[in-house]
Amino acid sequence: MDSTSSRTTAAPAHLGWRLLAAAYDLFPLLALWFFATLGAILLTGGKLDTHRLAHKLLVQALVLAASGAYFVVSWLRGGQTVGMKPWRLRVVGAGGDAPDLRRALLRFAVALVSLGALGAGFLWCLVDRERRAWHDIAAGTLLVRLEK
Repeated sequence: MDSTSSRTTAAPAHLGWRLLAAAYDLFPLLALWFFATLGAILLTGGKLDTHRLAHKLLVQALVLAASGAYFVVSWLRGGQTVGMKPWRLRVVGAGGDAPDLRRALLRFAVALVSLGALGAGFLWCLVDRERRAWHDIAAGTLLVRLEK
């Protein structure tokens, strides 16, 4: 889809669509988290002990990296994650196309801050005129719902 048709046939997505996509995205994320933990087990020679701080941090870093890679790569390759596709949601940049690497990384980082703030950054789309969450505002992106 070209940038012109993205702008003319899409409307900003509301919180409900975001939550539905997030629920769907849990499934591929769970698989990635499993493999990230398996990687930690391999890196510790089969002696992973999450009660040890270094091992716990290793698992957390690998899970975070896997999650970031999932979202950033998905947004770069067409602006959609697996969970966004059935709901016809797409992340678009100012020109209506998929965000570039810098915007995608910034969007992910600020989304983490939004989660850390008990979801306040996501709830912001309820009061923003363009239904943008904090990560959309920071990255100059918009989550839109495409027409059928």
